[in-house]
Amino acid sequence: MTHAIVQDKEKVELKRELGLFSAINMIIAVMIGSGIFVSPTSALERSGSVGFCLIIWALSGMVSLLAALGYAELGTVVPRSGAEYIYFVEAFAPLHRYLGEIPAFLCSWVFVFALRPVEVAVVALTFAEYIVQPFSSYIKNVPEESMHKVILLLSIAALGLMTFINLTSVKLYVKVQNVFTMCKVGVCVLIIGGGLVWLASGRTELLTEPFKGTTRSPGNIALAFYSGLWAYDGWTAASIVTEEVKRPEVNILRSILISVPVVTLLYVAVNLMYMSVLTVPEMSSAPAVAVLWAERALPSWLGFAIPLGVAVATFGCGLSMQFGVSRLCYVAGQQGHVPEVFSFIHIQKMTPAAAVALQGLITLVFIVSGDVIALIEFASFLTWFFYGLAMIALIVLRRTKPDAPRPYKVPIVIPWLVFCVSLFLSIMPIVKDPSPKYAFAGIFMLIGIAVHYPYVYKKRHDKFLDKFTYAVQVLCLVASPDRKD
Repeated sequence: MTHAIVQDKEKVELKRELGLFSAINMIIAVMIGSGIFVSPTSALERSGSVGFCLIIWALSGMVSLLAALGYAELGTVVPRSGAEYIYFVEAFAPLHRYLGEIPAFLCSWVFVFALRPVEVAVVALTFAEYIVQPFSSYIKNVPEESMHKVILLLSIAALGLMTFINLTSVKLYVKVQNVFTMCKVGVCVLIIGGGLVWLASGRTELLTEPFKGTTRSPGNIALAFYSGLWAYDGWTAASIVTEEVKRPEVNILRSILISVPVVTLLYVAVNLMYMSVLTVPEMSSAPAVAVLWAERALPSWLGFAIPLGVAVATFGCGLSMQFGVSRLCYVAGQQGHVPEVFSFIHIQKMTPAAAVALQGLITLVFIVSGDVIALIEFASFLTWFFYGLAMIALIVLRRTKPDAPRPYKVPIVIPWLVFCVSLFLSIMPIVKDPSPKYAFAGIFMLIGIAVHYPYVYKKRHDKFLDKFTYAVQVLCLVASPDRKD
């Protein structure tokens, strides 16, 4: 088919505009979401004591770092955007004509059409809830139904702003994200500083017996690690946008080695400050732990900073999530796992505009559809399944591409260790709570396989797809990128 739009001036392709600082900020932005401020209590409840809980948080950060180091090696062997998706393409697709494509396709199917849009929807709704908190004294008499509509409209507005930024340019994204990341780190520093002042005043009674009540149950220990590791999710962010990172063979590894330890340090310190001020029952019952902590530990004139910080953290997290999954969608379009038009680039802004717009629309549907929390629960356990499969991809590529350039190489024990952890994290929720939602996840993946066979494996093509491609090109002003091969 003749493309509707032809670009004859500047080469149509993604530009490398993310330096080391921006790559670090992107990882931190995705890792530090609302969870550390709203509900970081699960690990504490399961571990049973302050001391053991802090050990859980530290070890979870270490495991996340090991997994991220495995991704850093994969990024040198497969220097393309898409993270685990493109690693599956390179590792498994050559092994079998049909089955080899299934892991990559299911990865794109789950992440592009369900998991990431749902996560962005939850983030947008959380942003809306906390952006109005500083004004709560002025809206006490607003009916609950009207307040729900306000939250819904604010979340849609936040989504619209995220989508606009990601559509406009990578440079705008970088500028906004850098500012927002520094703000959310600033909130963490504020909590740490406030906690140190609290402890310096001699109020250390909650920390006098740090290991009292430590659990001895293997099941509770396992679930405590499960909660901690989920909080660190997001360390793959830089790997998803490899093609837009300057000197990825160097900066991907450096960004991981800096960002993951920084987040680990912040998480451990922030949790210590929470637990020095609040009891376990208080943390468990609080709608937002950081807000309750601020009411107890900070001067009243600083109280607005915490809900505002939660709003900033969630917006920045959602912005980076959408940025990353739109690049995954872009790469999946190149591979034919989603319609090819989603791999097209805006002829002026050099962004994957069609992929960004698709993510915005899917997320909008989830925001207005109602209970997105239930949906994210049924799909989220699959994330570590794909992380573990990425470690298998690393091991396979060691054998199938032994001579590929590897400026950096992890000890082989690391991918095996991370794979075992990921297997545990994938199975544990099902064993602990065999809910029907996991059956829904299986059904969703089976639907993906049913779509894959005719449209990807058999390459079925119809006239509607041509018309759809033409319409998207006209609406989004996108053209097929100039190939480098």
